[in-house]
Amino acid sequence: MMLPRIGLGCMSLSHAYGVPPSPEAGLAFLREALDLGVQMLDTATLYGGGRNEELVGRAIAGRRDEVVLASKCGMAIVDGVKRIDGRPETLRAQLDASLGRLGVDHIDLYYLHRWDPQVPIADSVGALADAVTAGKIGAIGLSEVSVQRLREAQAVAPIAAVQNEYSLWSRNPELGILEATRDSGVALVAFSPLARGFLSDGFTQPSELAPKDIRLAMPRFQPEHWPANDALRPSWRALAASAGCTPGQLALAWVLSRGEHVVPIPGTTRLDHLRENQAAVDLVIDPEILARAGELIDPATVSGPRYAPAAAREVDAETFEGAV
Repeated sequence: MMLPRIGLGCMSLSHAYGVPPSPEAGLAFLREALDLGVQMLDTATLYGGGRNEELVGRAIAGRRDEVVLASKCGMAIVDGVKRIDGRPETLRAQLDASLGRLGVDHIDLYYLHRWDPQVPIADSVGALADAVTAGKIGAIGLSEVSVQRLREAQAVAPIAAVQNEYSLWSRNPELGILEATRDSGVALVAFSPLARGFLSDGFTQPSELAPKDIRLAMPRFQPEHWPANDALRPSWRALAASAGCTPGQLALAWVLSRGEHVVPIPGTTRLDHLRENQAAVDLVIDPEILARAGELIDPATVSGPRYAPAAAREVDAETFEGAV
C-alpha cells in the first residue's frame, strides 16, 4: 500500500512520555493536525489502555477518508500489566475492540505490535490475513521484527509495512530490515525518528522529565550514559544550523534520505513541533551534511543500548553486538 512520506505517531497524546495532554487538548491537536494536512495517524491497542484509539476515533469522525489509519494488536494492558499475546483469538478480539474504539468499519494498516515467541508467527499473521479477507483491515504490518520473522510472515500473507525504531542513534534496521523491506516492496515505518526527543532538543536534561516518563528507564538517558550522549548535542546543533534547519528537521531529513520506502512517524503534542516536522519533507539538504550527520550520531558515538534488558527481551529486531 502507498503511505505518505511522513505520518504522526499518536502515542504521546495518551501514553508513555510523562503527563499527556487532556483529552480535550489532544482532540483539538489532532483536528488541527488534519487541518494542516497530516495524512497518516498511528495508534495502538496498548496506548493509554485503549484511550488513544478512542481519541483518534473522535478526531477522524466525519473525516475518515482523509487519513491512512494505522493501529496495532498483540500487546495490551491486561489487569494493569502490559502483556504480549499473539494468539489468534486474542488478536481477533483486540481488532474488534479497536474498530469499536476508533468508530470505523476497517483499519487501513494493522500491525502485530510484538511477535509473541509462544505463538508461531504464521498463526498470528494468519488471523490478520483472515481479517483482511473479512474487510476489517486493509493491510498487515509487523513491528520490531527481524528479517527472519518478516520472511516467515510473508510466507503466510502479504506484509505491507514493518514498523521498527529507526533514527540516527538507533540504526538497527541497517542490520538487514532496511534492505529486506526495500527489496520486497514493504514500507519501513520508522518510529522514534527524533531519538525520543534527543535529536530535536525536546528537553535539556533527563531531570526535566516527568517521573513516569519511559525514557527514564532507558539506558541512554541514565547517568552512566547520558553525559556522553549529551556531549554530542552542541556539534549536532551546529550541523543543523549549517544546513539552515532545526535539529529535529535534520534528523527527519536523514531518515527520509534512507529510501523512498522509509516513512518516519514522529510524535508530538505541540503544534509548532508538528509544523516543523511536516516541513522536513520538503527540505533539500546537502548530501555531505547528511553524511556528516550519519557520522556524528551513530552506534560508535552513542553510549548505551536503546532498551533495558527486560524491554529488550520483547524485541525481535536485529541488534548490534552487546546492545539492543
